[in-house]
Amino acid sequence: MQPVQTDTTARHEAIAKSIHATGLCRDELLGAIDLGSNSFHLAIARLDHGEVRRIASISEKVQLAAGLDENNVLSDEAMERGIDCLKRFLPHVSEISPERLRIVATNALRKAVNAGEFIRRANAFLPKPIEVIAGREEARLIYLGVSHSNASTDKRLVIDIGGGSTEFIIGEGFEPIEMESLQMGCVSFTRKFFADGRISERAFDGAMTATQTELLSIAKRYKKTGWDNAIASSGTAKACKLVLQELGFVQDVITLDGMIKLKKHLIKIGSIDKITFDGVKAHRQAVFPAGMAQLLAIMKTLDIKELYYSDGALREGVMYDMLGRLDNEDVRDRSVSALAKRYSVDIKQAGRVMTTCGRLFDMVKADLGFDDEDRDLLRRASNLHEIGLAVGHSNYQRHSAYLLEFSDMAGFAQTEQASMAQIALNHRRKLKSEHLNTIENLGGRKLAYLCLILRLAITANNSRTIKSAPIYLSVMNKNKDHWKITLGDGLHKELIGGQLTADIAQFAKWGIKLSVVG
Repeated sequence: MQPVQTDTTARHEAIAKSIHATGLCRDELLGAIDLGSNSFHLAIARLDHGEVRRIASISEKVQLAAGLDENNVLSDEAMERGIDCLKRFLPHVSEISPERLRIVATNALRKAVNAGEFIRRANAFLPKPIEVIAGREEARLIYLGVSHSNASTDKRLVIDIGGGSTEFIIGEGFEPIEMESLQMGCVSFTRKFFADGRISERAFDGAMTATQTELLSIAKRYKKTGWDNAIASSGTAKACKLVLQELGFVQDVITLDGMIKLKKHLIKIGSIDKITFDGVKAHRQAVFPAGMAQLLAIMKTLDIKELYYSDGALREGVMYDMLGRLDNEDVRDRSVSALAKRYSVDIKQAGRVMTTCGRLFDMVKADLGFDDEDRDLLRRASNLHEIGLAVGHSNYQRHSAYLLEFSDMAGFAQTEQASMAQIALNHRRKLKSEHLNTIENLGGRKLAYLCLILRLAITANNSRTIKSAPIYLSVMNKNKDHWKITLGDGLHKELIGGQLTADIAQFAKWGIKLSVVG
């Protein structure tokens, strides 16, 4: 592993001084770390009258995507680059409250079959766990960042070329209308078309044709929806704008004519090693021609003559989304409500189950080490545990789990959806030991406990009436593996007691001794 370069060390010292100079308290700071396919980015901001004001930022070339082999296995070397970078970021977020920090990962870790290994290593020292976000969720957050950074009521097309994927969003105000994430990026296209370092007409044409082929799936629909103006965000667009200005091809906006001239200029240069523009940072030099070819092909295919640049994108979107969560305007709750409506969930029964889950959760919160995020996860899973009934009644818990894990749910990380899926999957029928291994690898022992609490709440509400006998939960030992259920008086007490007693053998499979009294 190469030592940290002097300029990188200087940037870290500068960001530390910038944060220290603000004199802000922890509750005024927000932080976002973006684990991109090409670079890792850290942004720190302060909250100023409801607006996110960036006070410090730093990026490092990591190129996770370059570490993926033909089977999407992430190399040890790429993992080490990523881990080392995050360790350098770590001191800069020490003054940020964990609830005001988010760490999101995009396409490279979406694709890597061994992403779990990298995430486990990183989570061991990070103050917040890494969230791997789906492509459309990435698109939503990008639009949120762009729209807050460039206030307008116009209908806008936003384009964000990343290292492994490119997001396209049409939105109006702060609300997205169309969102897509296509599997094309400047790192992957560099490996495919510019691997030898030569900048040729053939390489450009190959990258542009591949881009136009990917765009076929959305071009007609997007053109039909239409937009008033187009905006590009992130590193490729910024580099293109700066180089176009440096060469005198444009003033403040990226133009199609300027991009065509830039293509000819790059082909004349002939080699990536000879790119010496001030607007192209050293960590972007190798991927600049591929990204530029992509952007030109996008402009041609979507008939974009002028393209504005936005400095705000994913990291700003993550922070604005975080503000919504802190202000009880969590988009995840809107997603849950929309999914419940789409699959005609019995709202009254979901409410009864959620109420019981909340009661049981509070009874053992301290004993089992739960926090508010665990409460929210259980609440949302209990709301949606019956969505699989829309597919079929037999083993509907499997349908519920599938829908929860693979639906597009705005605001959710992939791990959150997978966790809700496991909670729903295990709320009825026999428990399986192999499921426990999956659960504990995903969310630790606490996730297993949440599965069992929902299971108890379902049993208590099988009669689907609020007059059923209540149940009370307590943890009987420090090892957390002996639970006691006490039955109160009410309807169906004997039936509920019998079902709970029958579940003793199931709980034992997951290492929990269940006692039922009353």
